[in-house]
Amino acid sequence: MIIKPRFKDFICITAHPEGCKKNVLDQVGYTLKKGKISGAKKVLVLGASTGYGLASRIVSTFGMDADTIGVVFEKPATNNKPATAGWYNTATFEEEAKKYGFQSKTINGDAFSNETKEKIIEVIRNTFGKVDLVIYSIASPRRRDPNSDKVYNSKLKPIGDIYENKTVDFHTKVISNTKIEPATSEEIEETIKVMGGEDWKLWIEKLSKADVLADGAKTIAYSYIGPDITHAIYRFGTIGKAKEDLEKTAHELNKFLSKSNGSAYVAVNKALVTQSSLAIPVLPLYISILNKVMNAKSINEGCIEQMYRLFSDFLYKEDILLDSKRRIRLDDLEMRDDVQKEVLDIWNQINSDNINNLTDIDAFENEFFKLFGFAISDINYDTEVEQKVEIENLI
Repeated sequence: MIIKPRFKDFICITAHPEGCKKNVLDQVGYTLKKGKISGAKKVLVLGASTGYGLASRIVSTFGMDADTIGVVFEKPATNNKPATAGWYNTATFEEEAKKYGFQSKTINGDAFSNETKEKIIEVIRNTFGKVDLVIYSIASPRRRDPNSDKVYNSKLKPIGDIYENKTVDFHTKVISNTKIEPATSEEIEETIKVMGGEDWKLWIEKLSKADVLADGAKTIAYSYIGPDITHAIYRFGTIGKAKEDLEKTAHELNKFLSKSNGSAYVAVNKALVTQSSLAIPVLPLYISILNKVMNAKSINEGCIEQMYRLFSDFLYKEDILLDSKRRIRLDDLEMRDDVQKEVLDIWNQINSDNINNLTDIDAFENEFFKLFGFAISDINYDTEVEQKVEIENLI
């Protein structure tokens, strides 16, 4: 079938198999070119199909020479509909891992469920024996509690006051003001239930109890802080409360794992064009400005660059550089004083008339399309492609 981009709100509801394949191959190529990293050899990646989770799996395999198990939650293609981008990404990853002689398995299922956890434990026992790194990179708008069966929904809302600020429709390049009502206490608690550390903790406790965590095993989850521009809707909002819980959980898990010489961390990453970031009204405009500023300074990074730096410069160093709250700060370049000063200067003067001059809004839109395999120059999107792609080693 011929596959073109189709939209629903801020998400593209179609994906192109050849474009997604090219994205993954580019990340594999970057990792191979950068060279080898000493680190884990048996890795479990929870949320392995897109963004930071996919990049983590690629760096684990092609950077650290690790065998991996990935948990994804994606939809295959039908006769009249393409698969999700994450499905195509995972198919390419598995294909490349096999080509280079690495062992890998992928489970397509709800990572929040006890069923998936038990299935993963069985696969680890039968395939690897034990894992020495667990990466938690799950981003979901809802979560079904595996014990109570209650469904919790996360909300992107400020706390205390109405949120008003600039936002942009990156398709039309029109800047407008957004207004969001503050969250209720119930919405705050639900967001923490979905995006906080509870499920991460459940995973580590179950893996430990089943004796499939190696001595000295590490685990890491991903977070974001951002600048003052984003704080009201992010760090000081419902998501921020969830991230605080995630960081609290890291301390608890670090204490728990230290009994077997292990450790737990949260990495604070850079703001990037991902499916998750697109849902936050202020971030598309902020990222468009940020990327222009960072590109001009030759310090910009994408998912794969961030994850390679995480593994090579932080996670497996003898003395890991942490901030005062035990966090790994991969947002160090984004939060440089000179970068944030220039971003704020542009933010204060930006409007629909000067947006093309003051931002990289076109590049932002292009990165959005690339998430789904579109806007890649050497692919002919008027040509029919086979939308049904199998994932090797899918369990």
